[in-house]
Amino acid sequence: MRKKERQRLIKQLLTSNNIQRQEDFVSLLGDQGIRVTQATVSRDIKDMQLVKVPSVTGGYRYSLPTQKNVDTEKKLIQTIRDSFVSVASQDKMIFMKVLPGSGPVISSLLYQMNYSGIFGTIGDDSTVLIVCKTEESTADFRERIDNMLSN
Repeated sequence: MRKKERQRLIKQLLTSNNIQRQEDFVSLLGDQGIRVTQATVSRDIKDMQLVKVPSVTGGYRYSLPTQKNVDTEKKLIQTIRDSFVSVASQDKMIFMKVLPGSGPVISSLLYQMNYSGIFGTIGDDSTVLIVCKTEESTADFRERIDNMLSN
């Protein structure tokens, strides 16, 4: 199956299933007669910019990305407020500790927002590393984080 067809099917699966793990994609695609590896699913997730969002049943589920608009920024602010533990900055980097499961969500939302001063982000389960382009942009974005938390 071609990549575009597989990704179209992944979108359909997302709308009708609560998919929490990459293995769930592999299994559901297998049920459709499509054999894929977890590595292929991982590449599709990155290519499609899927994000993990809180699930009504607890935990997090995969979701299609929202458009780059006010809703994404509101989601970023709310996610940071809900999961924030601590933040530190040094040189061109900002390091945030967050509640488990929130790191990839925040990293993805930051990527979607396409902030001009951010070079890149890395989010693992409970941390987010934000690498800025300049020390000045680091200070500006750190202030932005502080404002998100205080308002």
